[in-house]
Amino acid sequence: MRRVVVTGVGVVSALGIGADVFWQGLLAGRSGLNTIRAFDPTGFPCHIAGEVPPYKISEFVPKQHRKFTKVMARDIELAVIAADDAFKSAGLQSRAHSDKPTFDSRRFGCNIGAGLISTDLTELSAAMYVARADGPAGATPRLNMTKWGREGMNQLTPLWLLKYLPNMLACHVTIIHALKGPSNTITCSDASSHLAIGEAFRTIQRGAADLAICGGAESKINPLSLLRLTMNSHLTRRNDQPQDAVKPFDQIADGTAPGEGGGLLILEEREQAIARKATLYAEIAGFGASQDTHSLTAPDPSGDSYARAILSALRDASVPPAAVDLLVPHGLGIASYDRAEISGLLQVFGGGLERIPCAAIKGQTGNCAAGSGVD
Repeated sequence: MRRVVVTGVGVVSALGIGADVFWQGLLAGRSGLNTIRAFDPTGFPCHIAGEVPPYKISEFVPKQHRKFTKVMARDIELAVIAADDAFKSAGLQSRAHSDKPTFDSRRFGCNIGAGLISTDLTELSAAMYVARADGPAGATPRLNMTKWGREGMNQLTPLWLLKYLPNMLACHVTIIHALKGPSNTITCSDASSHLAIGEAFRTIQRGAADLAICGGAESKINPLSLLRLTMNSHLTRRNDQPQDAVKPFDQIADGTAPGEGGGLLILEEREQAIARKATLYAEIAGFGASQDTHSLTAPDPSGDSYARAILSALRDASVPPAAVDLLVPHGLGIASYDRAEISGLLQVFGGGLERIPCAAIKGQTGNCAAGSGVD
């Protein structure tokens, strides 16, 4: 099997735009959590989130592709920004930057994890208002499906759906950078970007590609997303102290905070990366995955699924648990999830867990869901 290294890192998060800004924010212990600015959250129990600072998407898209920004939902924009940062980090020239790319586009893959993109309510509500059913004054409005099909949908642009398909993150990134290798989208909630990185790793390992851009992006800062999280009782209510609200693995943790962001890595076959004198940020030595069917809203308290995934990755890398010197746990700040994660880690590391530093960063970024793999 070929060896695979990381030669590019791109990040967009509540700590700022760019991997360097993100890293410096983490080291400084800075939190990007604050009161939501994108909409008025006062009708919800949780008013805080990790929002990406203001940006202009046109600054991250080459001129010939800027017309496509009209059909980019927030999640797509985040992936495009992270991709731009990753290519610059890797020192690679794609079609977005040059007429003479520095790689074979047919050997460059793309695997991006995505969530179920929430609809812009301003767009949708105007169409639904036209399609409301006639009823007595004061009655709760209802949707008339006949009027929706005949009149309501006509209020939406013909390309409206293209803003909300999860595979459009990978589509826009591959179009902008003219990548023609193996491509795929994975939608598995918070595990999406991890699985995308694993698939890209295997693709290069077995020789189906020489490079791949992989990771994920998602925005949970939307009234629909906030409503789902509220119904699941997963959100903190410490609105008066946003910088210190999310407390992973803490006895007084009362929930997580939604976030938005994305992280994309550029993976590369090791010998090729060395030949072009690329910076080798890390090597991916192993990958493991598992699943938990315990509940839709809570994990198996035993933590078995965590343990199986970690043990699988360690076996794949031929690395014993005693050799691990850093863990980056999910650490949501939701008590049931944190307890299950600790239980899984104890199954793998036992008493040795106490010696391993754990870098839980959700208190600084919020939960970026499908964008969590690199963030």
